[in-house]
Amino acid sequence: MGSATSEAPSPRTPLADGAETGLKIVVVGGFGVGKTTLVRSVSEIRPLNTEEVMTTAGQGVDETAGVERKTTTTVAFDFGRISLNQSMVLYLFGAPGQERFWYLWDRLFSGTLGAVVLVDTRRMQDSWYAIDRLEHHRTPFVVAVNRFDDDQSRFSLDEIRQALALGAHVPMVDCDARVRASGKEVLITLVDHLYALALSQERTP
Repeated sequence: MGSATSEAPSPRTPLADGAETGLKIVVVGGFGVGKTTLVRSVSEIRPLNTEEVMTTAGQGVDETAGVERKTTTTVAFDFGRISLNQSMVLYLFGAPGQERFWYLWDRLFSGTLGAVVLVDTRRMQDSWYAIDRLEHHRTPFVVAVNRFDDDQSRFSLDEIRQALALGAHVPMVDCDARVRASGKEVLITLVDHLYALALSQERTP
């Protein structure tokens, strides 16, 4: 992405004494789509990350077309935390994007109530595996389109939905992973989706 336009970082806050509900959320998507950036921008705590400097060992293994300027990569997962209100806390796990680390995904999905699929429209095909695995695990998810400054296509959400063959029941939103307020809106969209699904199941005989 281009020069950051996010607001100044907010003070990291301790976990509220009244927090009662903790939800595990996984952020998935292709290599270089902004998963680490999203977790870092919204986390109330200093996020745990396993980023390592990319070396020549990854040449010919990692697909870097479109993200040639990327110099680090997540090799296990990112972890952060955000309180949506006094009683609800989200624990965020950012999954590694390269194919050679996909074997970690199934373990990260264990106990997950919902997921965010982060999409870069310049590398739309990188989202297919994430969507396939979530559907396999029957994990509810929302799709967040991370709008990069140098993306000239500017596909609409409807066009992206069609390209990813997503049903109308899957929420989609635009976002800027660098901006805390934008990332928080993505997470609120996911929580609202999970709440609506829970109500629907309660009403089903």
